[in-house]
Amino acid sequence: MLLGGGRVAFCDPNYNENLIKSATNHARHTRVMTSTSTSTRKTVAVATDTAFARDRFKAALDAAGHRAMIIKSVAQLLAHVRADFDDLHLIVVDLRMPHASGVELVKRIRKLDRGRLPILVFSGSVGSVDEVRELASLGVAGYLNEYSAVEHILPSIAPHLFPANFPKREHARVVMGIPVSYRIGKTITAAIAMDLSGGGMAIRTNNPPVRGTVLRVKFALPGSKRQLEVEGVVCWSVSKAGTGMQFTKVKPTDQQLINGFVEAHFFRSVKLET
Repeated sequence: MLLGGGRVAFCDPNYNENLIKSATNHARHTRVMTSTSTSTRKTVAVATDTAFARDRFKAALDAAGHRAMIIKSVAQLLAHVRADFDDLHLIVVDLRMPHASGVELVKRIRKLDRGRLPILVFSGSVGSVDEVRELASLGVAGYLNEYSAVEHILPSIAPHLFPANFPKREHARVVMGIPVSYRIGKTITAAIAMDLSGGGMAIRTNNPPVRGTVLRVKFALPGSKRQLEVEGVVCWSVSKAGTGMQFTKVKPTDQQLINGFVEAHFFRSVKLET
């Protein structure tokens, strides 16, 4: 399969099983040496063979006091899922790692965790719309932009680390970094939109409004000068992560523009078969 970025991924179900077993033993040893986590400190497996993505996610997690489990191969990932299942809280995975073929890698993870670990996938490693549907059937929780700035990473994964504090997302989201202004009563505040979906938006702000607050937000989509205005209600608010709003009032024409942008942005690097 040809994936975004022009790489071809193959998978042999019997590939490097000895390496996996060896890595499992090493992972068990590592778990014993690092078992100092608390109820608020989360362990996130970041699986990619791309150094800049590993470094960026590790920096964001370290800064927030969480543990980044850096993984560079499929064998190492599967070994850690086996050995560290009880300590893992989230898996962030690149489906283009060598010896992985997208959906097949997630299937191999699911055989080990029985669908109990949340999985986020780097959006640039998704090969087609059909693959997204298959990933959804395997319980993939969402998608992340591997090029996200460090300050945007924690807000993007926080709903998956602390699901009790966040409502369940129903729409695909794309990570951004565009200026917005939101209005509460007569007060207007400038902020940054961290991600956008057809049903809501996450906003980075120093003073996030509390749950239930009604917001009116103005913004322009990247590449457009047209100002969109939406109304919504705050559905989550975290001091270090910003706030999330669920749209309650959007003009039909604006909704079409938002939906079109999300779809085009998410699949911008995908080569679809005709």
